[in-house]
Amino acid sequence: MLNKLSRYQIATFIAILFHTIGLTGILFFDNTSFIKATPFNLLVSALLLVWTQKEKNKYFYFFVAITCMVGFAAEVIGVNTGLLFGDYSYGKALGFQWQKVPLVIGINWFIVLYCCGICINTFLAKVIIRVATETKTPPQVLKAMSVIADGATLAVLFDWLIEPVAVKLGYWQWNGDGSIPLYNYICWVTISVLLLGIFHYFKFNKRNKFAINLLLIQMMFFLLLRTFLK
Repeated sequence: MLNKLSRYQIATFIAILFHTIGLTGILFFDNTSFIKATPFNLLVSALLLVWTQKEKNKYFYFFVAITCMVGFAAEVIGVNTGLLFGDYSYGKALGFQWQKVPLVIGINWFIVLYCCGICINTFLAKVIIRVATETKTPPQVLKAMSVIADGATLAVLFDWLIEPVAVKLGYWQWNGDGSIPLYNYICWVTISVLLLGIFHYFKFNKRNKFAINLLLIQMMFFLLLRTFLK
């Protein structure tokens, strides 16, 4: 049976299983243990994305490394200086920290931006060709604009979705009056545009069905938690 399943199907099954167990545990049982499993879940998700990536080359691995490092560095600057995102601090739920930032945060940046880039690249491919024909605009230009701008918008919407849940679960907290500043989303857009620009111009295969599935799974996971978590 397993021999007949594709990598995408196996990876999607694992992701659904892990997120279902986590959702059930957080909502209906002692959620402490399930929250502490978040770093493991993120690591597994990242490994599954790498496993399902077709035709892996040096540019793909460069993108993974750059995204993890830039994402982590941005968080270090943000937490320790307040120059990025705002006045916030991380709790202990996301595991081992360096410079007050969980190491797994870099991996999370890769997961979010890779999945958003893949989704936009896949869904807008046919639309871009049609619009390019009608407007006589080079499709490469339209594709770059769509992947970078729309991908960054999708990433920010994902961050907006998870913010209240993350605070309730103790992933991080906003200091001061506890409200999420607009500046947080401005920084998310800026950094996402930079990293999705690298995503677009680095030459590696930009099709991965599992990346689309994982983003949908994570969005549903956090949407349900946002709705029902007390």
